[in-house]
Amino acid sequence: MNKSLESQIAAQGMNPETVAKQIENFKSGFPFLKITGPATPTDGIKVLSEEEIQHHLETYPQKAAKIEVVKFVPASGAASRMFKDLFAFLEGNGDLSSSSFVQKFIDQIEKFAFYPELDQALREKRSSINDCLDRQDYKEIIATLLQEDGLGYGNLPKGLLRFHSYGDTKRTPAHEHLIEGSQYAVGKNETVKIHFTVSPEHEEKFKNEIASILPGLESETGLRFEVTYSQQKKSTDTIAVTTENEPFIEEDGSILFRPAGHGALLENLNDIEADLIFIKNIDNVVPDRLKETTKNYKAAIGGVLLAIQEKVFAILEKLETDMSGENLALAKKLYWEELGGKLPGDFEAQREIDQAKFIKEKLNRPIRVCGMVRNTGEPGGGPFWVLEEDGSQSLQILETAQIDLNDPDSKSHFQAATHFNPVDLVCGTKNYKGEKFDLLEFRDLKTGFITEKSKSGRELKALELPGLWNGSMANWNTIFVEVPLITFNPVKTVNDLLRDEHQ
Repeated sequence: MNKSLESQIAAQGMNPETVAKQIENFKSGFPFLKITGPATPTDGIKVLSEEEIQHHLETYPQKAAKIEVVKFVPASGAASRMFKDLFAFLEGNGDLSSSSFVQKFIDQIEKFAFYPELDQALREKRSSINDCLDRQDYKEIIATLLQEDGLGYGNLPKGLLRFHSYGDTKRTPAHEHLIEGSQYAVGKNETVKIHFTVSPEHEEKFKNEIASILPGLESETGLRFEVTYSQQKKSTDTIAVTTENEPFIEEDGSILFRPAGHGALLENLNDIEADLIFIKNIDNVVPDRLKETTKNYKAAIGGVLLAIQEKVFAILEKLETDMSGENLALAKKLYWEELGGKLPGDFEAQREIDQAKFIKEKLNRPIRVCGMVRNTGEPGGGPFWVLEEDGSQSLQILETAQIDLNDPDSKSHFQAATHFNPVDLVCGTKNYKGEKFDLLEFRDLKTGFITEKSKSGRELKALELPGLWNGSMANWNTIFVEVPLITFNPVKTVNDLLRDEHQ
């Protein structure tokens, strides 16, 4: 590698060995994972009874009040994809009949929480929404919504868009996450800690939005809020390559590095100091009238994690002094009954000391409890049993791209899946001694993704790191819990805001 390339890699905060490994990944690709079946309510997904939910509703807040709790919200993505159809309409001839999506947007425009703000922006241009509708000048409405001389929604992150109406008050997703945090993420000293990952260009806007909300919210709830931010680290970007797997060199001679997907946020998560960390995407929020179910199930999965973690810590402390007999039997029982692990077929034939070392290593890992919703036919990640290299089987969240659908068995398992991943996690990232795990040690680096892109008319290949809740957490202990579909209400397009759940 020449000196110029090496200096660019160093400036990126990376080392040549990491880049060489990334280029090797482009050449060799990533292997499919061997799945042995879907996780289902009879094999791998817990379905909580009403009594269990009620128990956690009563006990979880008391436990949380004694520990550090953080709500971690990935919020760096721009909202531009939400408005893909509107951008396409701006480039067209303005004929509303050519796009049923835009027709629906215009027909129901008064239902959007940003309607008053949009109308005001048009009035500042000596127009209004009604004037534009009368003139059938739909482009003017959409341009004012998206472009910088209007509301600039096309360049803002989702977290700062007006999603929900409460009379004269209009809330952003960032605001809704603060409200949610006050309902289930109250930790030590009656403090709600929320951490947003943001893009550098949006951090100041986030801070201004939060500063406008917090005084009133703290007064209303009697709670303290601590809101922190981080940015995706440049050192987590990955090198882009040509179709021949050579570094993609731009016209000015610089190497092209690209953001490596949400798996890059593992570094940000690793920097969080807390006993319990909830993870939920920025766009998965609902108005107050629907928050009760979310609150109850968040308390439930938080309670499940704390209860199981207590048992894991107790048995690991016992194994410190005696790794045989009753302690080993208890550890095995805990591993397969509470953590859902499946031991290798030859496990019982191994020496007792080897069994104990194996089980201890399996137990001494970060723990996550993941909410799973019933599959309604949506594509995407889901819960599966995966065969590990050591012969054990673990519960994993897999993306479709990680499964070999040309293999009849894998395809059959994939089609038999009953649930999918709504990104509804709670994590325990400390060990039984109270020390923080280094989360980077529990990744499966063989679970990245390669995609095809283009830049300046040239084709390139891009590399995504193992996904945050996929390969980045592959070697965690995972518990799946069924949660109701109403807890999953993402906003992928602007018209999703017209659904009943967001009105």
